Amino acid sequence: MDFDAFTGGVEPGGLRNKNEIRILICYLLSSVDAPLSKSDILNIIQDNGLANYFEVTDALAELTEKGNVITSGEKNELCSVSDTARMIAKQLDTALPPVVRDKAVAAAINLLAKAKRENENQVEIVKTARGYNVICHISGGDMDLMNFTLYVPDLYQANMVKRNFHRSPQDVYSMMLALVTGNSDMAFTILKQNGTANKKQ
Repeated sequence: MDFDAFTGGVEPGGLRNKNEIRILICYLLSSVDAPLSKSDILNIIQDNGLANYFEVTDALAELTEKGNVITSGEKNELCSVSDTARMIAKQLDTALPPVVRDKAVAAAINLLAKAKRENENQVEIVKTARGYNVICHISGGDMDLMNFTLYVPDLYQANMVKRNFHRSPQDVYSMMLALVTGNSDMAFTILKQNGTANKKQ
């Protein structure tokens, strides 16, 4: 296939053909089977060096104009694919290098998992006279399994707590449970799995 797309920011093995970039967008949205925002699509492709930013933007606009990508939500930012685009993705996915397909889908699934964790395990940052209270909720489905409040002196630390909590709410819950039940073996196992256990002297 001839190269007809800009290659700035594209890593070796990335896409340099406009048609392949359109196929990638259709394949990505079809594979995760969930709406993604335009910025999410751009970030997934850019962060992995799969295609040029401007080419992806143009491809998204063209696919939307032709009705292959359907936009909705606030400012029409959420993108999903039409039945025609799903068929295109299914028939032509072999036109994409396997490494490109795998990277794009893995990144999208991680993004959706992150959004699910953040939606289910809410964090509130409340300003106080002396700093901020970070209130973390660990969900058990239709109820809170645990919630706790942590004081920090500034907004930077509050956002850091929120970010780190959202990385693995389950580990936070398991560690707290291990500590309050005196289960030191469980606590050590969690620390070891996260690479923070004490190294051998």
